[in-house]
Amino acid sequence: MAVRQIRVIGDEILNKKCKPVKEMTDRTKELIEDMFETMYEANGVGLAAPQVGVLKRIVVIDVEDGYQYGHFGRRYIHENHPEIIEQDGEQTGYEGCLSVPGKTGVVTRPNHVVVRALDENMDEIEVEGEGLLARAICHECAHLDGQLYTELVEGELMDTENDEEEITEE
Repeated sequence: MAVRQIRVIGDEILNKKCKPVKEMTDRTKELIEDMFETMYEANGVGLAAPQVGVLKRIVVIDVEDGYQYGHFGRRYIHENHPEIIEQDGEQTGYEGCLSVPGKTGVVTRPNHVVVRALDENMDEIEVEGEGLLARAICHECAHLDGQLYTELVEGELMDTENDEEEITEE
């Protein structure tokens, strides 16, 4: 496992659409492990593959809210080919991003989402999230389509006190 460099706003890869993962290879498994290590090292709650320079539809999420999914005994969602198939409700709160260091802004997202994805065995799954988990799922899935949260900010981006990813509920 290795900590990878996080791409920051201005890097063209962050504005590109990602390609589906067609098979789970050792290299893809290593990428996922590296993404977790990178996310934890940066104190983030989610990370999408383009944020580490890879145009694949993979995200990792750990909101540490007691939501438990998957192997390795960690709290996270690992999604290949994620597609939001249901969303309802509304939540407005501050968001930040590891690719937009030192900034935060108010964003409105669905309060409840259901996402269809493939797990580590390439089996189709559905994951349901509310609150912070729903916000993180929407934020990370947007990265896979080349969208940054800065495009959704209501008002102005604000400076934060540190460069950690900040996704909060309000």
